[in-house]
Amino acid sequence: MSAEKITQLHRAAQQYLNQAASNKNALKQSHQACVEMLKLDPKHADAHFLLSMIALNMQQMTKAIELNKVAIQFAPQNAEYWAFYARSLSLVNRYEEARTAIEKGMKLGSNSPLVNDTMGVVLSRLGEHARAVELFNKAIGKQASNPSFCYNLASSLKFLGDFKQAQQAYEKVIALNPKYYQAHSALAELNLSTKTNNKISRLLTLLESVGKHVDGELHLCHALAKEYECVGEYEKALQALERGNSKKKAQLAYTSKDDDALFSVLKTTFSQEFIDKKHLGFKTTQPIFVLGMPRSGTTLVDRILSSHSDVVSAGELQNFAVELKKLTQTPGNKVLDPNTITAAKSIDFRALGERYLQSTKPVSDQAIHFIDKMPLNFLQIGFIKKALPNAKIIILNRHPMDVCLSNFRTLFAINFSYYNYAYNLLDCARYFHQFKMLMDFWQSSYPNELLEVKYEALVANPEEQIKRILAYCELPWQAECLAFHNNPAPVSTASSVQVRQPINSSSIGRWQRYGNALEEMQNYLQKHDLCE
Repeated sequence: MSAEKITQLHRAAQQYLNQAASNKNALKQSHQACVEMLKLDPKHADAHFLLSMIALNMQQMTKAIELNKVAIQFAPQNAEYWAFYARSLSLVNRYEEARTAIEKGMKLGSNSPLVNDTMGVVLSRLGEHARAVELFNKAIGKQASNPSFCYNLASSLKFLGDFKQAQQAYEKVIALNPKYYQAHSALAELNLSTKTNNKISRLLTLLESVGKHVDGELHLCHALAKEYECVGEYEKALQALERGNSKKKAQLAYTSKDDDALFSVLKTTFSQEFIDKKHLGFKTTQPIFVLGMPRSGTTLVDRILSSHSDVVSAGELQNFAVELKKLTQTPGNKVLDPNTITAAKSIDFRALGERYLQSTKPVSDQAIHFIDKMPLNFLQIGFIKKALPNAKIIILNRHPMDVCLSNFRTLFAINFSYYNYAYNLLDCARYFHQFKMLMDFWQSSYPNELLEVKYEALVANPEEQIKRILAYCELPWQAECLAFHNNPAPVSTASSVQVRQPINSSSIGRWQRYGNALEEMQNYLQKHDLCE
């Protein structure tokens, strides 16, 4: 009787979990079934696993990881458990553990399309897109009608630079589900449209039926803007962007004052007394931080430096901010907020440096130097100097009109609050103003220790500027750095298409194509002496 009851409860728990997207009570019902199962059989591995999936759905990451670990203890040969364990670990930036877990899952192997897709997602998060493609293809081979599998495949193909295959995969997603909105914006980012072959009509038709799906409209409007730009219709491109971005901003209820407090407390915290105070940091020359406003050329410098034989790219890591947050033990979901900044004054900065290096080991362990190119690390420069005094820090700067427009026309991680400013042109200008004042503050606080690279100078005189960058990083000249576009390594940022091309000036002065439409933003920047 007990075995039969467990089977019934197990089936019910699975069914309720599968209904979570459409039934608001489903997770609670699934949880109740799992609890009843464990009363009858405390060692029921799948009950623990299903509980971990419920926790994952509720964004209770620590709980999800611990429950998944218990499931593995009772069934260590289950590849599905290892796959989702690795996925949960990767979502909280525990990459070294995630890599160990996914290798175990890969070794066990699975015929389940969902498990193979999940393992592919983890590998893609670890930057191993070639291996991820193999798993996505394996998943699609079993379940060709799943648009999510096709989308994941397309993304990794794009990051690998295989734009033709990526285009085909995105089109397959759209054929399977035209309302898979992010596929439209991702496809448009490939910049493969022409005046005679574009997706404008298809996107306009979809916009008519998007309804109140704010994120869907955002994706479609960004896709439409890219298509209009490809045919030279810049006024229509800006109108599309303003339509999608304004609705997203309204949903977020964001104001620039939300960011002002963050910038202000950083400058208050780093008083001259605190800057001069001796802290025992972790003295390593391994990390090179490439940072600046998003869309200012950080990916370009990352590609140039990582073309050097002594340097590898670790991508855009959140590790430094995450480890800082852990040491401060401040409440809240934001990794960097005023309370965390204030609390960080009293942490052990050597421990911060050591923990950061340990967290990057999956990519940095065998590297002479590695690049952390998270642009928003510009907020962390003072803490980086305390924790890693010998680290190199390269700040990218770009014409404010170009960088503000580029932020406005780029879809960053939706609902990642640090990019909330990007949904309004004037907010972009205000954010740039705060950025510039903070950079002036850091450079005056750490004179001759930070390297500023101007994007326009790098484009105009690449060899001269690359030699300057390498000299600052204490690296010998290598011609491969000048031919960075031949670097076969994956690129998983918004610049994944551009950096596959030789250095060029096509994006310099882009803002001038929009005529008077950017006048309000320009007036603000001119008023604050940020541009002519």
